[in-house]
Amino acid sequence: MRSKFKAGLFASSLALIASTCVVAPSLAGAAPQKALNLDNEQGELWPCAFTPFNGFDAQFSIGVTYETLDFINALQNQKTTPWLATAYAWSNNNKTLTFTIRSGVKFSDGTPFSAADVAYSFNLLKKYPALDLNAIWSVLSSVTQSGSDKVVLNFSTAAVPYFYYVAGQVPMVPKHIWSKIANPVTDPISHPIGTGGYIMSKCTPQNIQWTANPHYWQPGMPTVKTLNMPAFLSNNTANEYLATGQSAYGAQFIPNIKTYFVAKKAGNGYWFPPVGNVVLFPNLKSGPTTDVAVRQAISYGINRATVSKIGEYGYEPPASQTGIVSPTYSSWSSSAASSYFGNSYNPTKAQSILKADGYTKDSSGVFAKNGKELSLSIITNGGYSDWVASVQVIAQELSKIGIKTKVDPVASSNFTTDVLNGQFQLAYDNESGGPAPFYEMRQWMYSKNSAAIGKPASSNWERFNSPAVDKLLNQYGATTSSALQHSIVNQLQMVMVKQLPVIPVLELVDWFQYNNKEYSGFPSPSNPYAQPAMYNVPDWGVVVLHLKPLK
Repeated sequence: MRSKFKAGLFASSLALIASTCVVAPSLAGAAPQKALNLDNEQGELWPCAFTPFNGFDAQFSIGVTYETLDFINALQNQKTTPWLATAYAWSNNNKTLTFTIRSGVKFSDGTPFSAADVAYSFNLLKKYPALDLNAIWSVLSSVTQSGSDKVVLNFSTAAVPYFYYVAGQVPMVPKHIWSKIANPVTDPISHPIGTGGYIMSKCTPQNIQWTANPHYWQPGMPTVKTLNMPAFLSNNTANEYLATGQSAYGAQFIPNIKTYFVAKKAGNGYWFPPVGNVVLFPNLKSGPTTDVAVRQAISYGINRATVSKIGEYGYEPPASQTGIVSPTYSSWSSSAASSYFGNSYNPTKAQSILKADGYTKDSSGVFAKNGKELSLSIITNGGYSDWVASVQVIAQELSKIGIKTKVDPVASSNFTTDVLNGQFQLAYDNESGGPAPFYEMRQWMYSKNSAAIGKPASSNWERFNSPAVDKLLNQYGATTSSALQHSIVNQLQMVMVKQLPVIPVLELVDWFQYNNKEYSGFPSPSNPYAQPAMYNVPDWGVVVLHLKPLK
């Protein structure tokens, strides 16, 4: 999850970074085995917590420290690479999945990794449901070790599409350590032990440092021996750090990127593959957004092309209310759903919908019903200058059609808490999705991923609840038929355009900047071996394993 803090602290933040050499070590004149400084602006100082079962902490631990059984690449049609498991096999009409666990792997403390650790990791999520971020135990019935190198997962129904979650998103943790943690849900993990290529060697609020794991199971990896991830409080400081050549690997929005970044240094480049949606999450439990007519009016009232141009310099294209990202997943698009919704920007239709719903404009030009004006607030992460700009455009567009709209840029840590707990009227954010539209739609609409208002939800932050949609999602998970899967996604698109559980605004791209004169091995359009942005897990851990210093 892309998650940042409040902007506007450029001068003080840059001074903090420049004055602390461990936070932002200079790249100039460094030895061949220099540290790779990572530019991953999150808008806050680091909490130095590394549990892989926390939505925020996971991005600093899964892939780089904790690994999964397989690596599944969303950019290569779900291509699967064996990782901690060397093989897998479905049986029992796709209700049983057996993994063969790789031998010769050690945790970073030197303890051998085994099938017992795999079984333990899965059953830990059963024992503590708050750790089960993707609700895999809603379909799992048991996970057991079989012999010395096998782990058997039994599902309550055929569950082939859930392979992505169980094989590619569940981190393997050491039983000999985690079994001694009093409360894995609340106890912080300050010194993570995993099988990954790097050990978290030092963490301060200003910087996280990783060093190469001497016990790593992949021969010759990693080539880059030290990683530093400075903490940045705004896009501006992070962008300056990249533009001045102090980092060769970045992951954030940069305005005027060709002038500001690409032209500044030989080898500087970028690649922004579209992978998901940035959406407005409406509160479906309280306030005017519980009314589908209001949600329809909001969607028709937003000129997404203007939001893209002003907020994102055109780097993120306008999204479709169907939720299908193009061109990445164009083959899944439903012509019926697209036709039903029609022109995504139609302010006249937006106003007519509100009038038909009993709203009339008052003397201030604001729609009102029963004497109460239609007034909304949109929270967003204040550390994302692009998101703040985009939400300001959205507010202006909605105000034009008679919906009073206030923008509330929230400090990063508070924003994350508010979104997960459902403490908003509208929230501008994104969920991570997966290697097909089903996965993002499941995160948006699967009721078991949500929670009561006031309690953190792993996804489905708007609190959508539909037994019919749950049934469709479960049916998708129970079939291997491509035709049936497409039919189900078509039906889910009709839910998107009729019920509007969420309102997609822009297509989410992977923000990714690099310098290929400093390091080789970055993903590219011709070699998209992983999603490149540093907030994707376990992908960014795979990326740093591939990098090689050139100077």
